[in-house]
Amino acid sequence: MIKLDIINEVVNRTGITKTKAEMAVETVFESMKRSLAKGDRIELRGFGVFNVRPRKTGIGRNPRTGAEVSIPPGKAVRFKPGKELQSIE
Repeated sequence: MIKLDIINEVVNRTGITKTKAEMAVETVFESMKRSLAKGDRIELRGFGVFNVRPRKTGIGRNPRTGAEVSIPPGKAVRFKPGKELQSIE
């Protein structure tokens, strides 16, 4: 599923125009991005939790040359599905 599929689903379920649905979906995604960039936790009941966690420094390898490459520490977004989402078969 891509963003366009989500927009079309909003249009089909609500009957609003595609332009308004696109604006609504884009607004939700942008607010989620801003919140995660600040390091906030996003909890969507029945769906799951998004949070930002620190990533350790490490050593990787260049697949072509085999040379070791230092991987700097950073942050990564993690998603933990909620109970309802885990029980989907």
